Amino acid sequence: MPGLTEKYTWQKALSDLVTDPRELLELLDLDPGLLDAAKAAARVFPLKVPRGFLARIRKGDPHDPLLLQILPLGAELQETEGFDRDPLGEAAVNPVPGLLHKYHGRVLVTLTGACAVHCRYCFRRYFPYEENNPGSMGWESIFAYIRQNPAISEVILSGGDPLAVNDRLLQRFSDQLSGIPHVIRLRIHTRLPIVLPERITPELLAWLTNVKMKAIVVVHANHPHEISPDVKEGLNLLRFTGVTLLNQTVLLKGVNDSARVLSDLSEALFACGVLPYYLHRLDKVRGAAHFDVPPETANALHAEISRELPGYLVPRLVCEEAGAGSKTVLSTGLYTG
Repeated sequence: MPGLTEKYTWQKALSDLVTDPRELLELLDLDPGLLDAAKAAARVFPLKVPRGFLARIRKGDPHDPLLLQILPLGAELQETEGFDRDPLGEAAVNPVPGLLHKYHGRVLVTLTGACAVHCRYCFRRYFPYEENNPGSMGWESIFAYIRQNPAISEVILSGGDPLAVNDRLLQRFSDQLSGIPHVIRLRIHTRLPIVLPERITPELLAWLTNVKMKAIVVVHANHPHEISPDVKEGLNLLRFTGVTLLNQTVLLKGVNDSARVLSDLSEALFACGVLPYYLHRLDKVRGAAHFDVPPETANALHAEISRELPGYLVPRLVCEEAGAGSKTVLSTGLYTG
């Protein structure tokens, strides 16, 4: 794959993103009439997408499920009741810059605000990264908070996307974190292995292999068309490092609100050694209401895939609620198979 041969490094891919709505429409042979709305929506939340991800999108198809995740639309500018800028109430659980403490026993570190793709449903599209990106010089306040809270056993790297930072910085962070005895797990939430598989380099694999804590990598894939041959190769390489490899999917209207699509995604992921873990209902962030799937539809879809698939391929249907002590499981019952 490109990341391993270094013919096209991940850093080059990350610096060569499509950010101009006009270029996006031209590359995908889409109606120029979409341009004004795309430009208006991109002024609120900029367009950002890797060129390799665009190659998986059907040209000329405005309803392509991968396109809908990244194309700025006029619908994003409509205000909808119940959809706001901080749907999970993260401002209230941000004790030090760069750290969120929502749940007992674990904290989330926004290692960077950078990301390879701006998913149009992103619940952190309004997150104040400028106030929560301490950089390596500001890590001490994060580590001090963790040391002072011995109940914290797991640190979750998020962002942005934590794999958008270089391997040397990841190594420095994990080395310092591993010096805190009560932290035994390091979880990494990332979309880069899906949208920018060049990121799976020998250096990244070596870091994951040797990290001193139990490592869990949670990738974010929403549709089976995202699992291209180079993504498959990268996921298999991650699996061979010995990390626990999970996936979380966001249920999105027009993208994956189909039992067939969700079942195919679970099968494709498991073939790469990835366990389908969460099926999230949409976080109600302003600008994403057009992606919302009604609760009764979500429950019906989950019940249908539970009948079709063995239990280990059925992700848990969940949602997050501001102020709740954990994710809320929305499954309509227990399914076995």
